[in-house]
Amino acid sequence: MSIAWVFPGQGSQKVGMADSVLSLPGAEKRFALASEIIGRDLIAICNGNSSNNIEPSDLNDTRNTQPALFVVESLLIDDLRQQGREASLAAGHSLGELVALYAADVFDARTALSLLQRRSELMASAGGGAMTAVIGFDRTELDELIAATPDVVIANDNSSAQVVLSGTPEAVNQVSKSLNCKRAVPLQVSGAFHSPHMAEAADAFSKELDQITFEDARIPVLSNYEPTPSRDGELLKQRLKKQMTSGVRWRETMNIIAKEGINTVVEIGPGNVLSGLIKRSINGVTTSQIANSKDLGH
Repeated sequence: MSIAWVFPGQGSQKVGMADSVLSLPGAEKRFALASEIIGRDLIAICNGNSSNNIEPSDLNDTRNTQPALFVVESLLIDDLRQQGREASLAAGHSLGELVALYAADVFDARTALSLLQRRSELMASAGGGAMTAVIGFDRTELDELIAATPDVVIANDNSSAQVVLSGTPEAVNQVSKSLNCKRAVPLQVSGAFHSPHMAEAADAFSKELDQITFEDARIPVLSNYEPTPSRDGELLKQRLKKQMTSGVRWRETMNIIAKEGINTVVEIGPGNVLSGLIKRSINGVTTSQIANSKDLGH
């Protein structure tokens, strides 16, 4: 059996998701480390605890979402590996790419959380943009509209039938209204993520990455910027540097997973968004989800 591990990004978070992993070994220590690094009580945020000035909506603040998802997904990975379970390939969607790098032993949990604290702060401060998901469209028409409209790009190329546009509010609105599609759904985000509008944030994050040593990966990782398998730590770092300003090439990632002969894809983290995309896009591949301690057999 050839297995790929995939890790979801923002949008998959759920209030209460900390409870589903707190019984795992090292969970309280990992949450305490994350809370120390970000300067907020991450368990309380995950649980939507209304005390101490925390509201359920705080989990959707990108500065909380990114470290919270990393902690949950990394604890699930730790337990899988302690059981002796392994993958042939790893990939993640947006922030999920950093979890994939952790799963491949490119860096440790403290390093990952420090990077995510900086990444999320930079992304949250890069405001002024907009993002809209469009579903059910003609790819040629979409490409032509984007080519004719400045200041808008495809941020997430999720599948042949689903993409996310990113750019200035005016440009995103113009393309989404002109495109013949089944649905266009504006996303509640603070900026134009995965677009050239993130250039300043990406430059600052690149300097942060320069201070970190990336070890060669234990298993090949598919990056969002360039979805070809690699174990080379320095190459994976250079690809991550370009992630903020480039699109998430998930449609191509799924094609590579199929070409690599993967027959089982396990989505590790809350929800089943990536599993659903894979089911609809790749024939002959079994999908499963590991979202909590019960899924691990605890």
